[in-house]
Amino acid sequence: MSDPSQSPVPSPQPLDLEAIRRRFPALAAAERFVFFDNAAGAQVPSTVLAAVADHLLMRNVQRGGPYRQSREVDAMIGRARESVAAFVNARGADEIAFGLNATSFIRSISLAIGQELGSSGPAGSSRTEIIVSDLDHESNIATWLALERAGARIVWWHARVGEDGARLHPADLGPLLTDRTRLVACTLASNATGSLVDVAEVARRAHAAGAEVFLDAVHYSPHLPIDVQAFDCDYLVCSGYKVFAPHMGFAWCRREAINRLPTFREDFIPDVTPDKLEAGTYAYENVAGMDAAVAYLEQFGNGPTRSERIRAAMTAIAAYERTLSAALLDEVSTVSGLTVHGVTDRARLHERVPTVCFSVAGHSAAAIAEGLAARSIGVRSGHMYSPRLMARLGLHGGAVRASLVHYNTAAEVARFGAALREVVG
Repeated sequence: MSDPSQSPVPSPQPLDLEAIRRRFPALAAAERFVFFDNAAGAQVPSTVLAAVADHLLMRNVQRGGPYRQSREVDAMIGRARESVAAFVNARGADEIAFGLNATSFIRSISLAIGQELGSSGPAGSSRTEIIVSDLDHESNIATWLALERAGARIVWWHARVGEDGARLHPADLGPLLTDRTRLVACTLASNATGSLVDVAEVARRAHAAGAEVFLDAVHYSPHLPIDVQAFDCDYLVCSGYKVFAPHMGFAWCRREAINRLPTFREDFIPDVTPDKLEAGTYAYENVAGMDAAVAYLEQFGNGPTRSERIRAAMTAIAAYERTLSAALLDEVSTVSGLTVHGVTDRARLHERVPTVCFSVAGHSAAAIAEGLAARSIGVRSGHMYSPRLMARLGLHGGAVRASLVHYNTAAEVARFGAALREVVG
């Protein structure tokens, strides 16, 4: 696959929002309900639903049989690997593994790394330190903290708290990276505040110190192009239900990195990716849905290869979503006592996705979310599975999160703003 970081991306074409929204049955079925809780799970287009139904109706069988339906499942899994490989710009489909969700993959890979800590493995017996951040979703923290029982030493990379809420600065890794660092684990985008992380710079610094990089792409995936070659990471995980697919997960692993790790598998399963990360049977119908979700996204871009078309499509989506971010920030700025915990500078919208985390003085986050729900607007309140971040921000009662994707509209943002002003008085 070509490296899109070395080739120009066509200027983003405007998205046809009316046509896009017609592709999502849930948007029509919900009538005037506004889905602003997409960070917890996005809706799916009709083509994804059709792919899932087709699998269950026509070939709901196990892989590896000599008969037609089983061979069709084998072929579908192969196509899905190719699709997801193009989605993340992998070097090959063999670097893609399917499973339950991102969290299960983080756990599987962390357990494998834990088994080699303190051994004479390729990382060296002295590399027992894992760097984690307090900006991350708890799944990309607790899984690594569990390795303390295996001899790991956890090193905290703290977000800087200030006007931008809390953000990770790669420069702060300087004093943390040593010849004992085994791995740096961090997110691409905060699922709570929407702030982006310069992961290519993280990888540059980590690799210079001889460490590996593990990325959580879950919140980032529906908003911007994923390019594991440009990121230069070693492991990346994602959950399909955040990117317009059913509940499933996938992992990309640099084959040289994952193939040397001691993962769990039955003895007869090949000890190479993708087989070594796919313990047991997963939901094949949901993998078919993921394949269809990539095809849905690909249609918005142009280019000679699938990776380039997907990159162009996600670039177009990102351009549109910056207008949503601006509109959303404009609406909340009219509410007295409201604080946005994240990037608010309109000149820096490229440093965030359209996920806005906020609190309002004198109002509980839960009460605001309930008030919006009563007005047919779905948002989320609480710690967003980032309790350490909320503690750093002093939000002991949590915050409110409005999270948008490309099928949301400026009209919905205006409705949200009017409803919010009603709720907080």
